[in-house]
Amino acid sequence: MRRKINVQLVSISIIAIVSTMLVMLFVFYDLFQTQVQDDLRANAIVLKNTGIFHSGNEKALHMDYRKLRVTWISATGTVLYDNDADVGTMDNHMSRPEVKHAFKDGDGNAVRKSATMDTNTFYYAIKLNDGSVLRVAREASNIWSVCGKILPIVAATILIMIILCIILAHIMTKSIIKPIEQMAVDLNDFSIVPAYKELEPFAATIRAQHTDILKSARMRQDFTANVSHELKTPLTAISGYAELMENGMVPPEEIGTFCQKIEKSARRLLSLINDIIRLSELDSANTQLIVEKFDLFEEMALCVENMQIYAEKNDVTITYEGGSQEITANREMINELINNLCANAIRYNKKNGTVKVRVDSEQGHPYLRVEDTGIGIPKEHQKRIFERFYRVDKSRSKQTGGTGLGLAIVKHIVALHDAKLDLESEVGKGTTITVTF
Repeated sequence: MRRKINVQLVSISIIAIVSTMLVMLFVFYDLFQTQVQDDLRANAIVLKNTGIFHSGNEKALHMDYRKLRVTWISATGTVLYDNDADVGTMDNHMSRPEVKHAFKDGDGNAVRKSATMDTNTFYYAIKLNDGSVLRVAREASNIWSVCGKILPIVAATILIMIILCIILAHIMTKSIIKPIEQMAVDLNDFSIVPAYKELEPFAATIRAQHTDILKSARMRQDFTANVSHELKTPLTAISGYAELMENGMVPPEEIGTFCQKIEKSARRLLSLINDIIRLSELDSANTQLIVEKFDLFEEMALCVENMQIYAEKNDVTITYEGGSQEITANREMINELINNLCANAIRYNKKNGTVKVRVDSEQGHPYLRVEDTGIGIPKEHQKRIFERFYRVDKSRSKQTGGTGLGLAIVKHIVALHDAKLDLESEVGKGTTITVTF
């Protein structure tokens, strides 16, 4: 970036310098031409006012001007006098532009380029009182000749200016880049305001992205640590029970009990692995949401009926109510969402508690509501309850067999369907979770 800015500044400077030099050259040469014409006009007027150009005085005229050529032309175009050439060899001048204009308008001027020399000849003609025309002329360098003469000076000036521009461009680039580099160093310090006002939106975006990246990194780190811990627990139990049985340290009458413990740990391990795989699938950017229209109430009723045995096992009564509500969604994911919400409501309920599941609509939007009379969630934990492996009561989770990923899966499914998730809970009274489509 530094080199690119440096090169661009130097390039712009070189273009500006060369362009300025060329413009100045043409402007100065135009001024030079105007000055030459003004000088010729002044000379012509002075010579006219001397009164020496009159009939019969042709042979008496003698003018020794080195740089000024004087020509006296009769009303018929015949050259009467010329201080630089033999009038006898000169042709009729009536067709010359400056002479023609002088006869017609009183004065005229012209510039003729030399075909062999790098010079221009400037002419000015003025009409005299007797009808004849007095013309003065002088040679001057043309623009290319002037360029050739001043080229070494111009080249030296351009070179010096380019060197100065390179130095200044380097200093400017450094001053422009320094605040940006400083901002990159102090990215975590939100109290530092960018040096340039234009960088404030950019800095805000970068800092927000940086914060998100750090947050995601911490979440991945926590997730990895939690996965390792959660997988290690049932594996340790399975390994321990198996080792005891292998070494004959378990009485024959307790082998069945140990096998049940191994089976329970294996089921927990399998459930945990399945949830991790499912969460990874939902996290994937390539997740394709295949949707269809179906009745949310019918899907909910089927899930609740399947949960009856699990509810009875936990001494919980689960019921459903509401009416038909059609939604467009992924049926499999919605089924998974209902199962996870219901399983969570049963798992963290009290003995002889209840779970009510309702499907209805509000302001034209169908919703699914799962309400339980369980232990409830403290306010300080409610914002984090949908994080992976986050548990309010870890000891109870181990007893009930939860993986800590159910609500995280629910949150992902809700996000994929652009739905709204609301949580209301009070410790000791229960929890209500509403998903609005």
